[in-house]
Amino acid sequence: MSTFAENLKRRLFWLIARTCFALYRTFPIFGSLRASIGIIRKGANLLVIRRNDGRGLSLPGGIAGWRESEESTLRREVQEETGLHVTSLELKTRYHSRSDVPCFISVFEVNASGELQHSWEGSACWMTIEELQPQLLVSQRPALQYMKNIRGGSEVASDGNSAPGSK
Repeated sequence: MSTFAENLKRRLFWLIARTCFALYRTFPIFGSLRASIGIIRKGANLLVIRRNDGRGLSLPGGIAGWRESEESTLRREVQEETGLHVTSLELKTRYHSRSDVPCFISVFEVNASGELQHSWEGSACWMTIEELQPQLLVSQRPALQYMKNIRGGSEVASDGNSAPGSK
């Protein structure tokens, strides 16, 4: 795809995302939305999306469609945003956020395979918790706290290796 077309898609995403968030924040006609986000690890790093709408970094995931399960939402969003296919997932926590739009967010630990790709929504990259913390969307900060809490435990990384600091 040409650079012109890629830039056009990024700008279009910026416009659509900013407009939709502003409108729904002002007029939440369907009440709280539902979203799923995934924690995908590679050693000490986490997969994040540098968003093309200028809002910062986010974990892979997004808003559920009508009657779409939280698991289906996560599988679809991970594939759309990163090109990866979810091979397994485990629900870890849920919380409610009002920072972007009113939303119930489900957080999953995810294993995924495939070749990492960028999308019109943003560029996928690997970062440590410390690197992503200052730029992570406010609505996803409770998930960051969850990640910090388990980092010192005996959690296993998605590549099958013990996470750094594991006992």
